[in-house]
Amino acid sequence: MSRRVLLLCGLILAWPVAAAVPTPEQVRREYRASEAQLLDRHGARIQSLRIDLQGRRTPWVALQDISPALPAAVLQAEDQRFYQHEGVDWSAAGKAAWDNLFRSRPRGASTITMQLAALLDPRLQAAKQGRSWAQKWDQVQAARELDASWSKAQILEAYLNLVSFRGELQGVGAAARGLFGKVPSGLTLTEAMIMASLLRGPNAAPALVWQRACALSRELRAPATCSEIELRTLVAMGRPQMAQELAPAPQVAQQLLVRGAQNVRSTLDAPLQLFAQTALRQQLMALRDRNVSDGAVLVLDNASGEILAYVANAGGSEVDGITALRQAGSTLKPFLYELAIERRLLTAASLMDDSAIDIATPTGLYVPQNYDKEFKGQVSVRTSLASSLNVPAVRTLVMTGLERFHSRLQQVGLSSLTEPADFYGYSLALGSAEVSLLDLTNAYRVLANGGLYSGVSLLPRSAPTAPVASASAAASAAAPRRVLDAGASFIISDILSDRAARSITFGLKNELATGFWSAVKTGTSKDMRDNWCIGYTDRYTVGVWVGNFDGQPMWDVSGVTGAAPAWRDVMDYLHRQQPGRAAAPPAGVLARQISYQPALESPRSEWFLTGTESQLITLVTPAQRSPKILYPPESTIIAIDPDMPAAVQRVFFQAQAGKGLSWQLDGTLLGQAASPYAWQPTPGPHQLALIDSAAQIVAQTRFHVRGSATSVPTSGSDLSFGH
Repeated sequence: MSRRVLLLCGLILAWPVAAAVPTPEQVRREYRASEAQLLDRHGARIQSLRIDLQGRRTPWVALQDISPALPAAVLQAEDQRFYQHEGVDWSAAGKAAWDNLFRSRPRGASTITMQLAALLDPRLQAAKQGRSWAQKWDQVQAARELDASWSKAQILEAYLNLVSFRGELQGVGAAARGLFGKVPSGLTLTEAMIMASLLRGPNAAPALVWQRACALSRELRAPATCSEIELRTLVAMGRPQMAQELAPAPQVAQQLLVRGAQNVRSTLDAPLQLFAQTALRQQLMALRDRNVSDGAVLVLDNASGEILAYVANAGGSEVDGITALRQAGSTLKPFLYELAIERRLLTAASLMDDSAIDIATPTGLYVPQNYDKEFKGQVSVRTSLASSLNVPAVRTLVMTGLERFHSRLQQVGLSSLTEPADFYGYSLALGSAEVSLLDLTNAYRVLANGGLYSGVSLLPRSAPTAPVASASAAASAAAPRRVLDAGASFIISDILSDRAARSITFGLKNELATGFWSAVKTGTSKDMRDNWCIGYTDRYTVGVWVGNFDGQPMWDVSGVTGAAPAWRDVMDYLHRQQPGRAAAPPAGVLARQISYQPALESPRSEWFLTGTESQLITLVTPAQRSPKILYPPESTIIAIDPDMPAAVQRVFFQAQAGKGLSWQLDGTLLGQAASPYAWQPTPGPHQLALIDSAAQIVAQTRFHVRGSATSVPTSGSDLSFGH
């Protein structure tokens, strides 16, 4: 042993104990994984998001969760007298010093405790030219202090979590996952020897690594042959480090893992999330020949508003299909009919005229068409909604009023309807407005909850500052508020669950007909760009959209061939143990046996709001119909467009059975009511009346014009939206 080494050893033994080192608890508390973990509602890991680009580190791994093979291999390779020395192995240091006198390549004698001291204190880490004598001195002192205040198990655990194994893989968790695709508890002895052989040279060539592992195997008398070790080493070295599984919820991770937290528990259900993603991919594969590439699935818990599944796309894009805006198609019709039933303008048994109609607007005639370009004649409201007929929906919108329906859609949470009602025009009944799957699905959840609205959340309700998926969910912690009539909501739900009523368009056997109670509606936007299927049971609301993120139209995709199969798969999965059940009718709703004269539809039991019930529904001829003002309905608000010339702005008064009657506005006679009358609007409140030849009022309505010029254009003509 050299004189210099002996002198150094003597000085160290006499040196006072170094300053205090961190406790094991402090080290674990300050440790940060390189990836933030998104957990599901049960604590299972479903998504990671890289937040530290300096290295790869998994969450801290306790020693008892590490295969015993690894500590055994590491101690044999790095520190055979670990349990005997007090932080510094003076015997090994002396041998190293003696050997270094006669070797061109120096041999180290750092113990695991000394290496841990350097990992904990950057000042003790070696530079390219090695450590200085001062650094070595401080490292020895720190190692002695660690050994005095930490247990051997704590030292070994911290070392295995902090040491670099290869490349950017830091710690046993990252190394086991990156090299072998395993958790540390599953490491075999061969894998442990390969990992231990990396410690001396994390970036060593594979040949050198397996040679070291082979020598280590002989020392440990392991059963593995050198050929087996070589093959396993080459496979591990060629594996992509920290290969990511196909991320099941990347958009959720980006929303929630933004506050530096290492673990965030979400409301998602991992098995459901995976199933929904798989079901969507399978359906998109089936639609590949119809030019359908993208889709999204959202599952909500009706009671809490918690998001159980959030499949923003099929995995091939970064676009968030849950929050992207798309034309709603026929999915808005339930809210229109609910409004008409709530205001007692219609009942589920009322007859609607499904025949050609044209509505005069300032920009031309609006001529709605049914999806199949055919008309069904006189049909009930139940059949009109369930079979998604377009013309009856437009007639209903004329009856309820555009402004009122626009306001109702905003009340159920469709926050994207930011333009005035007249911007959308009568095509709003057929879904010309753009909505997100998030808002639309939650709007259907309002129906599922009997007319009560509350926001949605990606974090458990116990977290008061939980991030939400969109602005519409900002009130996620607020108490539910009533936005729809409970009785009207119940009747709409009953219609949407009626497979017989939808058979005119969809047939009796289709993907909408579940084996349990469920209410569902499909929709297809203009030019086949978007296909929707939104539905609910007593416990869950599920929304599915399919189409193309780039806006390309689909080819021959109907309501039951597009989004519906994926919706059905998810619904069946959710209710595999407990079927959906119909709700009990609320107060103010009663059932009556009805029949039609003539027999346009079969006799049946029908639900009514109290006071609107009728047992015989009779079709009257046009000549028998009572005079009535069709437009504008009572309390309509008409907005003036200041950007349009006053000369071209008109409001068209329309009457039923107006032959022989005249229009009277604010007491002034206007003209005959047998045909629509074009009136140039003036601001303020107005009273419109139908009067007979004796100047007696037959029907009247009140409306209001806002602005300083005259009325606003509606949107386009001849718009056809699908079911």
